[in-house]
Amino acid sequence: MSDAGPTEPPVHVHELRLVVTAADYDEALRFYRDVLGLPERGAFSSPGGRVTILDAGRATLELTDPNHAAFIDEVEVGRRVAGHVRVAFQVDDSTTATARLAAAGAEVVAEPTRTPWNSLNSRLEAPGALQLTLFTELGEKSEKSPGEGEGESE
Repeated sequence: MSDAGPTEPPVHVHELRLVVTAADYDEALRFYRDVLGLPERGAFSSPGGRVTILDAGRATLELTDPNHAAFIDEVEVGRRVAGHVRVAFQVDDSTTATARLAAAGAEVVAEPTRTPWNSLNSRLEAPGALQLTLFTELGEKSEKSPGEGEGESE
């Protein structure tokens, strides 16, 4: 599948940036920086526009097939709702965080729900047209069902 020969080392990635084009930039910035609490790493403006880089802690790229995405939607929401991209944030208290983000303008799609892998997950539609999962790890994980991989904690 790769064009790189077996003797070539893989590319080294230093950082993952999820770039979101927000129609209401100021509202999205307020929501993610001031309400969710993502620290500002840098902000730049020019006649061509504005950009703010927010620190979201450790980042991972979670790849899923359509069947597993549908399974996660069923667990968290009860029906298929996510699009091609969904952003998940691990938080200390998903119940409190869900209420705070809802009060700040996010639409709650599903209240916090205990998952089979023992986390408490909620789903929201947020500024910037992003669907969010907020999840809190609850401790010891339960047995995973066949097909669930490592890292499926959200």
